[in-house]
Amino acid sequence: MIAAPAPAAATAAATLNQALDRAATVPGGGLRLVDRTERERFLSWAELRRRALAVAGRLAALGVGRGERVALVFPTGEGFFDAFFGVLAAGAVPVPLYPPVRLGRLDEYHRRTAVQIAAAGARLVLADRRVRRLLGETAARARPALGCRTLDGLPPAAPLAEPAAVEAGELALVQFSSGTTVEPKPVALSHRAAMAQAVVLNGFWPDRDGVRASGVSWLPLYHDMGLLGCVFPALELGAVMTLLPPEAFIARPALWLRAISRHRALVSPAPNFAYALCTARVRDEELGGVDLSSWRVALNGAEAVAPRVLRAFADRFARWGLRPEALTPVYGLSEAALAVTFADLERPFSTARFDRAALAAAGAARPDPEGIELPSLGRPLPGFAVAVLPEAEGGDGGAARPPALAATPPRPADGLPAAPRGAPPAPPLPEGRVGRVWVAGPSLMAGYLGRPEATAAALRDGWLDTGDLGFLLGGELYLTGRAKDVIILRGRNHAPEEVEHALAGVPGARPGCAVAASWLPEGEDAERLLLFVETARDAGRTERAALPAACRAAALGAAGLEPDRVIVLAPGTLPRTSSGKLRRRETLRRHLAGELSPPAPVNPLRLAGALARSRLAFARLRRAGPTEGEA
Repeated sequence: MIAAPAPAAATAAATLNQALDRAATVPGGGLRLVDRTERERFLSWAELRRRALAVAGRLAALGVGRGERVALVFPTGEGFFDAFFGVLAAGAVPVPLYPPVRLGRLDEYHRRTAVQIAAAGARLVLADRRVRRLLGETAARARPALGCRTLDGLPPAAPLAEPAAVEAGELALVQFSSGTTVEPKPVALSHRAAMAQAVVLNGFWPDRDGVRASGVSWLPLYHDMGLLGCVFPALELGAVMTLLPPEAFIARPALWLRAISRHRALVSPAPNFAYALCTARVRDEELGGVDLSSWRVALNGAEAVAPRVLRAFADRFARWGLRPEALTPVYGLSEAALAVTFADLERPFSTARFDRAALAAAGAARPDPEGIELPSLGRPLPGFAVAVLPEAEGGDGGAARPPALAATPPRPADGLPAAPRGAPPAPPLPEGRVGRVWVAGPSLMAGYLGRPEATAAALRDGWLDTGDLGFLLGGELYLTGRAKDVIILRGRNHAPEEVEHALAGVPGARPGCAVAASWLPEGEDAERLLLFVETARDAGRTERAALPAACRAAALGAAGLEPDRVIVLAPGTLPRTSSGKLRRRETLRRHLAGELSPPAPVNPLRLAGALARSRLAFARLRRAGPTEGEA
């Protein structure tokens, strides 16, 4: 087990409402919103507070009560923050959900989003005006009591004089887990947890001549890294955070680097795929005048970290002042309100190589200069602890759950009460042994909202079962994969990421769009390795024809595993979570069921049909009863 001392007692705000009050008094702080044409709009924290109080008054007039959940479906923009802080100011609980960005998957979107609205118990859905036009079928399935409205559709009312005086232990927001291996669960985070994470992160940034840390992010606001990791720390400091829409980054990755340079950002995080995308697609001519020397903390988290991607990114952008020390692998998860471990900020990221056979067969991390390369994810942040326990203690069975925790019901307003932190649920494994990763710290979730059994399976005496496999070595954490995603071949465990990352650079393969999975056919006694690969959009006929053989050779050369079958897919076919992570088990399930198909083509006729069905669904709701509000 490894642990970091708790930070000294802080004088930080106890709730997000108090944090907004304090930030509003800090001159110069706020949110800078950048669009895809690089036009900027600045909203000070004081302006955001004023707007939040106006929304809160109108929510109160509608009948939104303290502790009630309000689902938010907005793109990155001022509307999201008006709604988010307005809901908080009313004493209610925001539930950020992702907008329908994959129009070719609208049927799937309606189903999943309606399930999330119901799981969160949201009485109201607030949506961007353009987004709401597509939400009729979602609303018809979920039937929120107060309807699906835009901010303009709220009843007129006077602004509140002050934000609601909520307690630190009350529920601050509900955020859904990524759902890479199971359906997303509603993670209940208290004000205390959200503020604890913000304080810890802000205490970790390097001081730069006394200047408050500034950041840039393109990450979605319905994702923990975007909201809890970027916006909340800026709020706690009263600092400036520059935000770009995720779709703008995907279309033009150079916008991210240009914004970092233009605003001399100190901190900017991203998942591994973003660094690969920039390396492959940013052109020299897009970086005229760019200087990345201010970027001292380039966090890499939310998905498996590929060392070769970070090395390529560092080499590619060194001429624009990027410091190799900036690239920082990290580890965290929604249930911990984000970050748990950071690699050292003052040194280049480190990796080590380990014997594949020993890891696969015995779960032992034995050094091997020719073995699998794994990055160190560093040490726990202040106040956090990490323990690696035998896998029998994991969430799929094992030791009995503490009766007191399993029997504790959720409170109506703030989810489950926080469990006291005790010793780990089982004696930790020694260093270098692979097991289930458990974490403890000041920002753990209160529980899964309304799901006491799932909560009891994940939380024990203040410790969280992450569902990840890994080991400790030299006091630092290394991950080997998700427990439910592990590839099992001939009785040995393998990480799917090693096979998937091996395809980087294969001609005709779409970067970051591969899934490896094992499958035991009925009646056979040996598992098969299946590799699903999307073709690049610009792949030629020759590249597509050669793709199976090229992928098989790449996997064999890099991971020592030869796929039994390579399934080549059209772009966009692989199922993803709302935050863009690949869903391996769902990929295999759909393949076996004959349901793995590309998204429907998006054209004006199909969009018009979707809008017509949405209007019809809203009309049926109005006829059925008074639950639907006019926007």
